[in-house]
Amino acid sequence: MTLAELTAAQRHRVIAGTFTDRVRATKSWDAAAPVAGWTARDVVRHLVEWFPGFLAGGAGIELPRGPGVDEDPVAAWQTHADAVQAVLDDPATPGRTFANPHIGELPLDQAVDRFYTTDVFMHTWDLARATGQDDRLDADYAELLVTGMEPMEELMRSSGQYGPRVPVPAGADAQTRLLGFIGRDPSWCPS
Repeated sequence: MTLAELTAAQRHRVIAGTFTDRVRATKSWDAAAPVAGWTARDVVRHLVEWFPGFLAGGAGIELPRGPGVDEDPVAAWQTHADAVQAVLDDPATPGRTFANPHIGELPLDQAVDRFYTTDVFMHTWDLARATGQDDRLDADYAELLVTGMEPMEELMRSSGQYGPRVPVPAGADAQTRLLGFIGRDPSWCPS
């Protein structure tokens, strides 16, 4: 099965599992990341810190908190990833509603998948690139994401969550196009 064919819970398990592998293999949490001003630790911090408020505000779900990212980034990530997986594995989740004034109402599992799991997928490249690990993303899923986001480019850029598009060569592969679309320089390397 491809990532696109999985359920939201299955897709999170795979994508978060890949990110977990990169977290566990990180040797330097102070390594510069492809996001300006961020380190490897900040990539983990972003994922651990933005989503709990989003989930609480839209679905009334409070995720358990682990140690802080500064104290123990590996444990902070693992606690967070396990908590999100538990929400997705709950048989009641697909029947629950997520409501947000900016995006409207969606089934909870779809909201987590669309806004959070895809963020983990894209930030996997950031952490891997910052720490010298395998930074290849699933090509088919990257294609699905970039193709789905391109028609909403103006709305996405106006959210302030994405930097300016980075030009990529004509005929670039899906991962390169996705990275350029979200404002990453696909050729970025730590100095």
